[in-house]
Amino acid sequence: MRYKEVIAQPFTLRNGVTIKNRLVKSAMSEALGNVHRAPTELLPNLYKVWAKGGIGLNITGNVMIDSRYISEPGNVVIENEDNLEALKSWANAALTNGAHCWIQLNHPGKQSPRGLNKENVAPSAIPFMPKMKAYFATPRALEEDEIWDLIHRFGNAARIVKKAGFSGVQIHGAHGYLVSQFLSPHHNVRTDQWGGNAENRRRFVVEVFKSMRENVGPNFPIGIKLNSADFQRGGFTEEESLDVIRALDEAGIDMIEISGGTYEAPAMTGVRQKESTRQREAYFMDFAEKARKTTQVPLMLTGGFRTVEGMANAITSGAIDFVGLGRSLVLEPNLPNELLNGINPAHTVKLIKTGIPMVDKMGIMEVAWYSEQIRRISKGYEPDANRHPIKTLINLGLKIFSGNKLFTRLRAS
Repeated sequence: MRYKEVIAQPFTLRNGVTIKNRLVKSAMSEALGNVHRAPTELLPNLYKVWAKGGIGLNITGNVMIDSRYISEPGNVVIENEDNLEALKSWANAALTNGAHCWIQLNHPGKQSPRGLNKENVAPSAIPFMPKMKAYFATPRALEEDEIWDLIHRFGNAARIVKKAGFSGVQIHGAHGYLVSQFLSPHHNVRTDQWGGNAENRRRFVVEVFKSMRENVGPNFPIGIKLNSADFQRGGFTEEESLDVIRALDEAGIDMIEISGGTYEAPAMTGVRQKESTRQREAYFMDFAEKARKTTQVPLMLTGGFRTVEGMANAITSGAIDFVGLGRSLVLEPNLPNELLNGINPAHTVKLIKTGIPMVDKMGIMEVAWYSEQIRRISKGYEPDANRHPIKTLINLGLKIFSGNKLFTRLRAS
């Protein structure tokens, strides 16, 4: 079978849902919500472009479940049905051309810039590393009743996602946000039922999944983006990740996307690539092979793919079932159609660097730079691959400052 034919094969999930090909747009931050945390008309515009581009499954950027705790200005929040019509418009556009679209649901925990929220919360009051304390405040540890409230919020948000017409949801359990904070012994030093050992630390994500399943029923797809490891000393390990995969498999998860890293150790951006990784293209292929021996749940791998051959080989190896595409889809929104015709990407994804070491070691610039490109696409423009990262850094600072001023005005009113 030729390479392009491999990625063009449809795949049926164990709940009977069929995705038309093996190409998935992995979640990237769009920051296209308005000041009321509702979807703007730019989101349907954007997702129609990607759907027409030939993708089998669109996974949205992180949508928050609690308006008190967002990760960046422009986040969409789903906590009630107030914006149901706007969500329906987004879903309808994203399902164009036979594509599926899953909303990624998230809570930032402590991984939210200073000044954006009234406070940040986390499993434990563990500060960021010294060089990042200027950007991220030390969080307050969550109380027991707050933890259950967040679990119910995840479930309720999933219910609304289904009602709006989206075809699935994904839990963001990676990259240092709240779910992965609960999983990590570095961030979670609790001694109650939510911490103290690996089984207790994974209790939160299992309960989140159960809450979602209760709200959407047995046939609505629920996936998760999960770290293979968080690459921090004393943090979440591959062995613990495999245990989480086993637990979610038993609970009935429909797809697992493998990733890794946090803002403090951003492996998901490719900063930790070894030569063997470059040759195999996918950043976390070694872990995917270990995961495949653990579970038959469909696996998706995102990060590092550069050629149709590399994507097809990863699938035919049996280690994964879906190829996740992220930044390359921002540079080339029509890329899936090209790949399905056997044409490799025209652009090489490179790390975004400002030249300021403190900033460049964090994953936040990758998010911000690509968010700007996403906004261009949503407005009908071509991406600007030559935009200087310093301009993005300045804009990011202005957005956070403006968001903080707006929050102060709203709180005073």
